[in-house]
Amino acid sequence: MLIQIKKWRASHQFWLKWRHIHLSRIVKQLKLVFYLLPLLCLIGWVFWSFFKPPVEDLRSGLLPQSSTLFENHAAHALEPIRAIAEVAGLDPEKVALGKILFHDSRLSADNTLSCASCHPLDRGGADGLPVSIGVGGAVGGINAPSILTAAYNFRQFWDGRAGSLEEQAGGPVVNPIEMASSWPQVLEKLGADPEIKQRFSRVYRNGLSAENIRDALAEFERSLARPARFDRWLNGDTNALSNDEVIGYQLFRKHGCTGCHQGINVGGNLYQRFGTMAPYFSPGTSTKADMGRFNITGREEDRHYFKVPSLRNVALTAPYFHNAAATTLEEAVRVMGKYQLGLELPAHDVEHIVKFLGSLNSESAP
Repeated sequence: MLIQIKKWRASHQFWLKWRHIHLSRIVKQLKLVFYLLPLLCLIGWVFWSFFKPPVEDLRSGLLPQSSTLFENHAAHALEPIRAIAEVAGLDPEKVALGKILFHDSRLSADNTLSCASCHPLDRGGADGLPVSIGVGGAVGGINAPSILTAAYNFRQFWDGRAGSLEEQAGGPVVNPIEMASSWPQVLEKLGADPEIKQRFSRVYRNGLSAENIRDALAEFERSLARPARFDRWLNGDTNALSNDEVIGYQLFRKHGCTGCHQGINVGGNLYQRFGTMAPYFSPGTSTKADMGRFNITGREEDRHYFKVPSLRNVALTAPYFHNAAATTLEEAVRVMGKYQLGLELPAHDVEHIVKFLGSLNSESAP
């Protein structure tokens, strides 16, 4: 019995020693893998950076994906951009009245400017100037955005200070460097026009008023949204876009542009800092307009934050950005790549993305 106990003890000690040795080896191997893993990842990244195929070689991989994109509903639901449609349920009489007011220069103090002066509908809803010129030659402080799809913005103006189209529509009328008027002055002039008074009485129970002017203007602005060729493509018409435009869209997604420019309006639904990946503004040179949301909230964390602009009709609305710093769409795409994505976009990528952006132009005029 004593001999058996001694044998058992020896066997048990041998097992403990064997387990300790092997566990130590396993731990050492795991540590080696832990230390080598980042190095292996770095080597792989360097290898891919130098030897990855150019975009031209990837086209065959991009196009089949796009051509079969709508074979099932699940694929369609994953698209970051949603197809636009003309806004339904609008009051046609309000829209007609709002259209008259949109082009009526009596909303300005000296009867020289209308809403259409800064937002010409035949030019993408923007005047094409770095900053708009107000009554008496007053110079604005920021680039005028397009009005065509403003109905789909979550807020209005670059700094988001207006929460509705009605609020936005009334702003320029009383702004001293825009229309420089006042509501009593506007009501007096329009009230002297029997036809306008009659129209307001027919559409609104309480007739002509500042509130109803803003309401009619907003209703007209809601009617301006029009689908583009890209919307037909989103809805399944694979012939609506050229191969280059489809490649541009795939690159737009691949590089992460849809992180900010997505949804129905391809933007217009969130705030973002201008200079996310690299400082865009030089210290000590920023203007008041460059402060963005900071001008509204006074919070340091809102400095240089702006409402992300819609990219619909963007090919028609140069110059670009709140400060009109980019004169061409190609330049704007390169700047966005550098400061918002941290990328130096290759020339062929920029070229294809610009072609895609051209497919966002409305197909019919408002």
